[in-house]
Amino acid sequence: MLLKNLYTIQSFEFTEGQLVSEIFINKDHDIFNGHFPGNPVMPGVCMIQIIKELTEKALEKKLFMEKSSNIKFMALINPEENNTLVLNLNITEEEGKFKVKNITKMGDTVALKFNGLYREV
Repeated sequence: MLLKNLYTIQSFEFTEGQLVSEIFINKDHDIFNGHFPGNPVMPGVCMIQIIKELTEKALEKKLFMEKSSNIKFMALINPEENNTLVLNLNITEEEGKFKVKNITKMGDTVALKFNGLYREV
């Protein structure tokens, strides 16, 4: 985990290329002191890192992101209002690389859509 104690995994189910994971965001993490004081918002780069870390856990491999596309931040993630996220990842392997399609939700609200291409380090 790049940022210690930013989140904890509440559930993790990986079957046949489909990963569903529920995570709990630590609203007291130091990152929210600067992003933004009085109105904490999960940094987008942290969400992309969480997706990478969950993919690494599922595949049991260290990965490097080669490419990302269709990154759409649909709603602000304020950990004081929504501290539980569900990430749905579709992971496929092609020519030794891993394609990841993600939809992150907080309740019924889509917060993030992301497509990425990773290679093993």
